[in-house]
Amino acid sequence: MSNDETELANESRLVASNPLDAVPDEIPFDVPYGLPISLARAQAVIHAAVAEATRRNWKMNVAVADSGGNLVAFQRMDGAMLASIQIAEHKARAAATFRRPTKIFEDGINLMHLNYLLAFDGVIASRGGIPLIDRGEIIGAIGCSGGADSQDEIVSEAGAAVINQLQATKK
Repeated sequence: MSNDETELANESRLVASNPLDAVPDEIPFDVPYGLPISLARAQAVIHAAVAEATRRNWKMNVAVADSGGNLVAFQRMDGAMLASIQIAEHKARAAATFRRPTKIFEDGINLMHLNYLLAFDGVIASRGGIPLIDRGEIIGAIGCSGGADSQDEIVSEAGAAVINQLQATKK
């Protein structure tokens, strides 16, 4: 058996004993960072998210961060929980900098018991943070907080859909 074959056989045995030892062929969530989202686009994302929250009578805090995780725009709906201001910003920052929805961290901890994720600076294990991807590049992220995690996620998805709609229009 060649060295390469031996190495692959050893990797296969490791995967069978511990799923965390799996070696993917590609880097997960390997979406490149793009230019930062503009204020106008960030406000359009927030407008769509707030419209969805209003339609459902949910009081939310909505944040949009740029591709570097820096706050670009924020809106607190009347009566939204004050503690959720920082949480919404944290979700947006984490989704942008880690290049993945924050639900991935929530699932990793709650379903897969990957508690080590909590040791990473900037992680928030609560859904409602979603990257904003334009033409294959992360331009920012939206973060919503104020309700149950499932409510936060629905409102974030409504805001994130604005970028997808703009992409479809440009094609």
